[in-house]
Amino acid sequence: MDSVLVATANVNGIRAAYKRGMGDWVAARRPDVMLLQEVRAPDEILSDFLSTEEWDLAHEACEIKGRAGVAIASRLPMSAIRIGLGTGVPVDTGRWVEADLELPDGGSLTVVSAYIHSGQAGTPKMDEKFAFLDVVTKRLAELAGSGQDVVVAGDLNIAHREVDLKNWRTNRKNAGFLPEERVYLDRWFDELGWHDLGREHGGEGPGPYTWWTWRGQAFDNDAGWRIDYQLATPGLAEKVRSVEIDKAPTYDERWSDHSPVLVDYAV
Repeated sequence: MDSVLVATANVNGIRAAYKRGMGDWVAARRPDVMLLQEVRAPDEILSDFLSTEEWDLAHEACEIKGRAGVAIASRLPMSAIRIGLGTGVPVDTGRWVEADLELPDGGSLTVVSAYIHSGQAGTPKMDEKFAFLDVVTKRLAELAGSGQDVVVAGDLNIAHREVDLKNWRTNRKNAGFLPEERVYLDRWFDELGWHDLGREHGGEGPGPYTWWTWRGQAFDNDAGWRIDYQLATPGLAEKVRSVEIDKAPTYDERWSDHSPVLVDYAV
């Protein structure tokens, strides 16, 4: 193995995703590591779909049934697993899981599956999102200073710039594109040194997008948002071979309302 293919995907419920064809996608693309969000299932259901004979699994379900849930599925062995960010708030559970993976050359790669709250402008849900973003920022600073190769990936529910969503003018006061949210990403990239691989390898934009509502003609008209990311520490960013947003060919072939983001790392 001279590279590791890491895929991140919000599966929008793993049971529903497999009914729509996620299993065929996994078999065809054969990622080495999958970072999943909105699993919305207990451990035993997750392992029904992702056999522990094939995958090492790390999973944090949400305390609120049927919501959130993040998982790491790795063909590489895990040497350590860290669950959650310890805020003690039920709506913060099922949103952060880390694992240290053992590489064939004896090195290690730290991977994180993250799912940030969607929020709702002007409501307590927005306060919950900002509080969680503060905790995430602290953890990102720690990981950035660890000296390790780290990838933090998932559905961050924030479009960073105008090129990251089709209808940015009409969303300036909506959650996901508020200036107060976007400044967090500014800090992660400009101060903490994280690399936004989707943008760095995706051109100047607009797009490519990663999420489209199920409703209407959004998918067919490519009226989407880029809210799914792979963020890498500087040393790991230098090892990137390719970055791909694996958009389904047609609306009917989608197995989630998000497209997977795949990065091939030469590690």
